[in-house]
Amino acid sequence: MSQAEGKTRFFAGKVLRYGITLVIILTINFAIPRAMPGDPMINLLGDEAARIDNQILGELRAQYGLDRPIQDQYIEYMLGAGRLDFGYSIHKNLKVTDLIYDRLFWTLVLIFPSIAIGGLLALVLGAIAGFRHGSKVDRLLTGASILMYSCPSFLFAMIIVTIFSFHLGWFPLGNISSGRTQGFAYLLDIGWHLFLPVAILATFEAAYIFLIVRNSITQIMGEYFIFVAKAKGLSARVIELRHVMRNVLPQFISIMALNFGFMVSGALIIEIVFSLNGMGTLIYDAVMSRDYPVLQGAFVFLTIFVLAANFLADVLYGITDPRIGDSMSTGKMT
Repeated sequence: MSQAEGKTRFFAGKVLRYGITLVIILTINFAIPRAMPGDPMINLLGDEAARIDNQILGELRAQYGLDRPIQDQYIEYMLGAGRLDFGYSIHKNLKVTDLIYDRLFWTLVLIFPSIAIGGLLALVLGAIAGFRHGSKVDRLLTGASILMYSCPSFLFAMIIVTIFSFHLGWFPLGNISSGRTQGFAYLLDIGWHLFLPVAILATFEAAYIFLIVRNSITQIMGEYFIFVAKAKGLSARVIELRHVMRNVLPQFISIMALNFGFMVSGALIIEIVFSLNGMGTLIYDAVMSRDYPVLQGAFVFLTIFVLAANFLADVLYGITDPRIGDSMSTGKMT
């Protein structure tokens, strides 16, 4: 089998697996909101629903397609998901995709800097601790990382807000911007408002990945090929960069992508704490009002981003790991 055919089979197998995963997640996404207790129409109308004629409630359900058989709702939902069209919000009476596009932008503005900063911080500190295994620096960094990883993100965020925003007044208590600036001053204002949320998310990202990088380096430093490299007289810097870090990078890339999903969930909680108008507050409002279309649309978009990140990690893993690259060329790995 040629190298091109092997790579084609490799990527085709990956696309098939992720396609099946997407269908399963979309199906679960359809079922979960409907398994929740309560009636979306009752939640929409509030206490007044008890005095409304059942015929009117039936007409409202028919307007949003909730009176149709469940299989018909599922087919319509899957077709709409393929077009990224989820209809209108029951609670806000606005198009779901417009709501998501408006909120998703700010969630991505929060997540991507956090991932980049947290990943870089974890790689650097993990390398320092791993190459100095057993030293005071290693014990200090590892202890701080375990303590941070064990702390609930929402509790840590509330403590930080209380100290730096409420008592010291160094940063805003919440929101995206002050709304009184334009141009470059507007960007600086957004950066000022997002500094604490990004710092908190990046810290939790670094705390988790630091432990993986540190432990991987410690394990690799005890391998036989490192002993051989030292016996050949290679310098410590060459061994660390060419032999150790090269073997750590594939695992680091994979963990970064897998952690993207956890970063999304963490960002949703942080958004609620800081009152940011992102996907977190949108999903929270949709849950409270039993807004099926918004819940389904929001989770579909988040699912697409998580799967895309994992697919990119698989591709990069194959590029950075020679063993997987050889499997791609021979077509033995799908």
